[in-house]
Amino acid sequence: MKLPTWAIRELENRIMPALRNCTNMEELRQLHAHILVFSLSQSNFLGTQIINICNSNRRVDYAALVFNQVEEPNLFLYNAMIKACTQNQHCSEAISLYKQMLNRRHAQNSVLADRFTYPFVLKACAGLLLLVLGKLVHVHIFRSGLTSNSIIQNSLMEMYAKCDDLVDARRVFDEMEDRDAVSWNTLISAHARLGQMRKARALFNSMPSRTVVSWTALISGYTMAAQFFDAVEVFHRMQLEGFEPDDISIVSVLPACAQLGALELGRWIHACCDKHELLQKSFICNALIEMYAKCGSIDQALRLFEEMKDRDVISWSTMIGGLALHGRAHKAIELFVEMEKDETVRPNGITFIGLLSACSHAGLLDEGFRYFDSMKEVYGIDPGVEHYGCMVDLLGRSGCIDRAVEFIESMPVPPDAAVWGSLLSACRTHGNIGTAVKAMEWLVELEPDDIGNYVMLSNIYAAAGRWDGVAKMRRVIRSKSLKKTPGCSLIEVNNVVQEFVAGDDSNLQFGEISGMLYLLASQLGHYGYQRTMESKE
Repeated sequence: MKLPTWAIRELENRIMPALRNCTNMEELRQLHAHILVFSLSQSNFLGTQIINICNSNRRVDYAALVFNQVEEPNLFLYNAMIKACTQNQHCSEAISLYKQMLNRRHAQNSVLADRFTYPFVLKACAGLLLLVLGKLVHVHIFRSGLTSNSIIQNSLMEMYAKCDDLVDARRVFDEMEDRDAVSWNTLISAHARLGQMRKARALFNSMPSRTVVSWTALISGYTMAAQFFDAVEVFHRMQLEGFEPDDISIVSVLPACAQLGALELGRWIHACCDKHELLQKSFICNALIEMYAKCGSIDQALRLFEEMKDRDVISWSTMIGGLALHGRAHKAIELFVEMEKDETVRPNGITFIGLLSACSHAGLLDEGFRYFDSMKEVYGIDPGVEHYGCMVDLLGRSGCIDRAVEFIESMPVPPDAAVWGSLLSACRTHGNIGTAVKAMEWLVELEPDDIGNYVMLSNIYAAAGRWDGVAKMRRVIRSKSLKKTPGCSLIEVNNVVQEFVAGDDSNLQFGEISGMLYLLASQLGHYGYQRTMESKE
């Protein structure tokens, strides 16, 4: 028997307070059972709240069951379900629901999208990179008269930006009457993600008021574009203008510190994180560990790792890779063995790159192959070309040149330049000219303009007294007009990183630096002469 409307409203009002206080799925199931007993499964009012709770608990499957039970879902129920699907990365389902809404427009109980519908539909389009559908939704928004809604405009910009359509993203921005911080940040982030840092910086400079998000977008963009000096410079400016770094800005600048060797800045960031209790977040600690490892402070990285309470696979992989990089091979392997005992985490492909590199540096041939085989057999990980490259390096360092060639020829994936480069390097160490020439043939195809390969083969010829080969390599280098990249070094003084490039006299203190280097060289030469004379006596 169908309940009268007044009775349904009264039951809904009695149940809703309990639903609003519900936070977990177990309690929700109990309340849902009561709802079914009272024949309220068709209630859009209660169904919307149930779906919101499911969304908070990431149970889209349960939310879908509730939604599908309702024969005539209203706008609120559709919006709740589309939001739940989008926020839990079920973008295809969100778009299907939107299309279902469109099809109901001509039904007796039509449902029209509103200002709460479009932002999540656009986010779903962006998640699937469906630019054509996103443009169609833009047309729907125009027809609905909601183009002046700032939240929808920001969502449109984000959709266009993620679909690599910066022209339309900028057009939406230019048409906005009231631009908020989100509008500016969205466009700055869009240009920064595609590496258009000049446009991103120009937008940033013209912002009426900046936020931490604005600064972070610029820092992150410079880091991704490998413009590490600029990333650090913007981070310093952010502090000077009174903005407190947050966790996102910190993990954006730490890779730049790592690449520049800006250890003192990295240590200051570590202290700042400790002060603001950010070290409880594993992604912050992971970024700090990588920074310390790349800046040469592996013991400090290890101390931070050991102090961590919650280590994820990135924590273990970063630490193992850092130890391998510093030649601490046995410690890296020891850490992997400890990781295997941790039931909460499983190694991934990155973990094995560090582990196999450690075996290579230590010359542990049998252990290396045992770990390589365990990737597929124990962990179900298909080795990639990077893992095969590690094994070629291991064989080469161990002097097994012929076995390394056989290993390359049996690879199920095409060997890249790094694989052949490892073999060429091994040939230089062990003086194998025949295999070096074979490796070089592949390298010429894969990276014909890398002068380092030609120089390495030339050195191999020279070590064997094959001066005809040396002359040949020099002719090739001249014919291709190849130039060696100038060497550079970095030094951090008073939290400022200075770069010195070989042959560059543009530095204002070039004369003083050259004079000091000349003085040091003469003293070292004199010291060396004295030691030589003393040894003769």
